[in-house]
Amino acid sequence: MQAAPHLPLAGVRVLEVAQIMAGPTCGLMLADLGADVIKVEKFPGGDDARQYQKPGDSDLPPSFAMINRGKRSLALDFRHPLGRDALRRLAQQADVVTENFRVGYMDRLGLGYDDLRPDNPGLIYCSISGYGFTGPLKERGGFDLILQAFSGIIAATGEPGRAPVKPGISIADTNAGILAAFGVLAAYIHRLKTGEGQRVETSLLQAAMQQTYWLAANYFSTGLDTPPLGTAHSLIAPYQVFQAADGGLVIGGGNPNAWRRICEVLGHPEWQEDPRFNHPQKRVLHRAELQQLIEGVLAGDSVAQWCDRLDAAGVPCGPVNHAGQALDHEQTRAIGMVVDVDDGHGGSARGLGLPVTLNRTPPTHATSAAPHVGQHSAQVLTEFGFSEAEIRALVEAGVMA
Repeated sequence: MQAAPHLPLAGVRVLEVAQIMAGPTCGLMLADLGADVIKVEKFPGGDDARQYQKPGDSDLPPSFAMINRGKRSLALDFRHPLGRDALRRLAQQADVVTENFRVGYMDRLGLGYDDLRPDNPGLIYCSISGYGFTGPLKERGGFDLILQAFSGIIAATGEPGRAPVKPGISIADTNAGILAAFGVLAAYIHRLKTGEGQRVETSLLQAAMQQTYWLAANYFSTGLDTPPLGTAHSLIAPYQVFQAADGGLVIGGGNPNAWRRICEVLGHPEWQEDPRFNHPQKRVLHRAELQQLIEGVLAGDSVAQWCDRLDAAGVPCGPVNHAGQALDHEQTRAIGMVVDVDDGHGGSARGLGLPVTLNRTPPTHATSAAPHVGQHSAQVLTEFGFSEAEIRALVEAGVMA
């Protein structure tokens, strides 16, 4: 598949030997930058995420289609000797291989970095694991929920005095994919300078821990864990969700000017001199009392009205949107985060775009639909130099779709 020639990764071949979310997220980032991402799926069956169907889904699961658009599918049983040989041959001509199996799995198949590097010294081989590639837990499998719990994220999330809560998104999986793409790009820059490839490693644990900068700062400086505070902030008040007459809005009083303006907009300039609130640390200490006072005022008008007033005064604020409200907002489309993509049936669907803007090489977004299992198997192998007889032999051996 030919990417737009102006894209920064046009001409780069990526073999995505990865499934579910972390690895495919990495592949999506690279595809949107112009790489030819070939999704090497296990045969039969394909990516396990193809099974994540909801009642009413008539085609590919929307969750699968979201992060696998712009890729081509090669279905190959690389546990079979013929399949392994085919994958090695593909890797000889690839720029990047990504995989997210348990530590050691690809090595046992003879498809690890040390196995593939001799035939392609410039190969960038990116591995995403659960707990990392060293240490006592390296052989454990990784799952987003488990690593969010392990990293301390879940324990710091939720309302005070209530059970811990998982954030409603897959932080570890998604961030691991982004970090993997970051590592691949760094390795590619190194290869452009030296001609050398290298192995890139990240993990769900690293991806989750990387999100805990402020939790770690608090622990390292005080020896104490940050307790769950709902939407409140451990160092700033007011800085949380407040309830207005018809819903929630966030107000940020992160500096003296913002706090002064909040008091003025809400009609209570005397709060600035109140001994409970006249210093940032005091406002944090008396957060519950401050919240009660603020919400007593906000109850008199709507979220939209308060946001208009606060924004006009230069106070950071915003509504608590549901996902649909955020996705449908004109600002979201204006920055390219909602894009039109091929739905695979001659129509279009909406997808999430690349969260980076490049003015010289703007992404056109990989607009082809997510592939069906093995949709491009023969096409890909032909491009990599396999003859019709060789392709037929793989099909007859039950190794390829």
